[in-house]
Amino acid sequence: MNPFIRDIILEHKTEIMERWSKEIKKFRSDDSLQNISDTMYENTNQEFGNKLILTVQTEGKEYHDDLIQFAERLIQLGWPLNYITRGLQEFRKIIVESLSETGENYCKSIEFFQEIESWIDDIVNLLVNQYSGSWENTVFLQKMALKELSAPLIPVFQNISVMPLIGTIDTERAKLIMENLLEGVIEHRSQVVLIDITGVPVVDTMVAHHIIQASEAVRLVGAKCILVGIRPEIAQTIVNLGIDLGKFPTKSTLKKGIEAALEITKKQIVDLEV
Repeated sequence: MNPFIRDIILEHKTEIMERWSKEIKKFRSDDSLQNISDTMYENTNQEFGNKLILTVQTEGKEYHDDLIQFAERLIQLGWPLNYITRGLQEFRKIIVESLSETGENYCKSIEFFQEIESWIDDIVNLLVNQYSGSWENTVFLQKMALKELSAPLIPVFQNISVMPLIGTIDTERAKLIMENLLEGVIEHRSQVVLIDITGVPVVDTMVAHHIIQASEAVRLVGAKCILVGIRPEIAQTIVNLGIDLGKFPTKSTLKKGIEAALEITKKQIVDLEV
């Protein structure tokens, strides 16, 4: 940064901070900031302003690291990105207005505006990239965790397994379901597989198509598939859409499905005499 601009900003930093603090308080009405206490909001505003002034006093990696740590803390606390971007936009406007009012000719020149723009843009890019990278990493980790927990094939009796499906089924998840299903059938030597859709909120044509494909794949590896968890509204949707599920048995509940599977595998549950 131009030494003259640095000196004049530091000379007027008290006035700049007062004006900026007053303006940033107006963001408090945003819905995304309603869950933050007044004390934390005030303290964070003060810290944010101090970090911005610090970028005037220091250069390079030192202030970069300091800003990144500040941004990471805000991300962990759930602060929205627009708090950062709006705060920086307001800071830029106040810097320009405050220094223009000093009467210094240089503060009205094109070079001055370009210097301020470049300085604030560098900070914006640094913090936005930090936010983007952190959220992308969070989404990736959550996605991997969901994959690990998604669609397990659970053996419940000898030769009988259950695959509970929960949540929306898209094409990517349907592929994962198919892989887990076929691997599980072979690993557990399942003769009957119960696909439980009790936790699937919507069964449309695409979801039904994926289920039918899974059933056919199970049949090809020598096992039988029973679809369970057919709620009344799901049954009505299936009928209205004209989806043909007649190629494999369906049951309304998991209990009825297990009873059917026991019958197919020639097993029965017997009460022991006490």
